[in-house]
Amino acid sequence: MTEPSPLPGDPTELHLRFVYADMLSDTPHADTLEEWRVEVLHRRRTHDNSRCPTAPGECEADHCPAHTLSDSAVGSMTFFRVHLDRGRNAYAALADESEDLNEIAQVLLDPVTGYFTDEVSELLEYSGSALLVMDRVTLREEWRGQGLGTVLASEAIFRLMPGCRAVACAPGVTDLGSRSLKNRAEWDRVNTKISHGWKSIGFRLYRDNIYLLSPVSEDVEEQRGALRGRLVELAVSWRTAVS
Repeated sequence: MTEPSPLPGDPTELHLRFVYADMLSDTPHADTLEEWRVEVLHRRRTHDNSRCPTAPGECEADHCPAHTLSDSAVGSMTFFRVHLDRGRNAYAALADESEDLNEIAQVLLDPVTGYFTDEVSELLEYSGSALLVMDRVTLREEWRGQGLGTVLASEAIFRLMPGCRAVACAPGVTDLGSRSLKNRAEWDRVNTKISHGWKSIGFRLYRDNIYLLSPVSEDVEEQRGALRGRLVELAVSWRTAVS
């Protein structure tokens, strides 16, 4: 039996909005790094009985003029599409962008050429020349703890990975101000849970906490299907809890 979900709303009403801001700056750095922000939104349906033209219980909600929809932000994700074959040296571009991206560059890229190291290249089938980096995934606290971050990240990766030879991430806590992380043991527990979540998408540890996912791996499609099933289970649980 599915346990009631403590989520604050129907998880099937979550959706993603992909935003890429092109500053029209024709620079080698801009040509190499594309920053994609993915907004996680929850759609809420509100019915104003005073505006409803039908009697209570007879309203067809989908077509009723008293029914309004509104979106609220419940999280965000940040990805970088790194073009290794244009602009500046990709290793240098990542190093200049942030310390987290620099750590990924040190493990995956050759500092001289800016391309994948020979060792990484041997691991990856060719499916494009770019690298997709999942930099940050954040949800509001009331939406955490049910695996939704993994479900949403899987969908975002599926949309952004075409043309990429690899997807990379370095799992870890991004909300350093979370009230729930009060001691080292809890910190380690959450980090381990995050790593397991990314493994469920298809990421595998390469080296030094850097995980890789091959876009051509059969795991990508299979795991995406399984995670969508998890979303349905959470929705059933939520409806059971509020009924």
